[in-house]
Amino acid sequence: MSVHISQAGPVVTITIDRPEARNAVDPPTAAALFEAFRAAEADDEILAMVLTGANGHFCAGADLKAVGAGARFEHEKHGPMGPSRLLADRETETPGVSLSKPLIAAVEGFAVAGGLELALLADMRVASESATFGVYCRRWGVPLIDGGTVRLPRIVGQGRAMDMILTGRSVDAHEALNWGLANRVTPTGLALATAQQLAADIARFPNTCMRVDRASAYAGWSMDVDAALRAEGERGRIALVAGSQDGAKRFADGKGRGGDFGEI
Repeated sequence: MSVHISQAGPVVTITIDRPEARNAVDPPTAAALFEAFRAAEADDEILAMVLTGANGHFCAGADLKAVGAGARFEHEKHGPMGPSRLLADRETETPGVSLSKPLIAAVEGFAVAGGLELALLADMRVASESATFGVYCRRWGVPLIDGGTVRLPRIVGQGRAMDMILTGRSVDAHEALNWGLANRVTPTGLALATAQQLAADIARFPNTCMRVDRASAYAGWSMDVDAALRAEGERGRIALVAGSQDGAKRFADGKGRGGDFGEI
């Protein structure tokens, strides 16, 4: 199988494993990735997700050898790279057609072209010092059609996004950290363990409140300020009903004071 799934407590790790192609995604792998995310989204025991690649690379994008041999990527059921068109700002009645749970990308080696777009799908990116980001598909005339032109400017800003999109140049881990493209930088080989620990830490928080705030942060991009504030308030009421009173009581009882997250 080109996609492996493992679970530790409330955290699922989805791993692309095509070492012969630096984890480039062919159509069967795209379908397997989509199904892995759909299953994780539908499983109430899973509270956070990690996406990574095996054998020292995250993902080198779409498998252009497969494309050259006539392979066709799906555009109707899911994004060409699999989960890339899942939306983070809404709950739906159909499990697996949204992405309501936190996603951390653990990046070693190349996260380029469509692989960059998969990394951009994540809420946060943990990059090792070996990580390289880039729109390498620029040199082959292959467009960004898995969210790159949408998500990259929102994460790093328009000017830096255009630098990457127009030139196709490499961005290393430390430049990515400076830009906000990476959220953490680790020594080589430690991105996955760091991302899994980060996901586990996030999963400890009251889940409804965290997911509501996450959804509001994404939804606000498509709204004017007044509408975004109203939507935030409407979502917030869900979290207040679901458990804020319990949290307030734990604080009043002395838990978590002085920023002590160990008391959560």
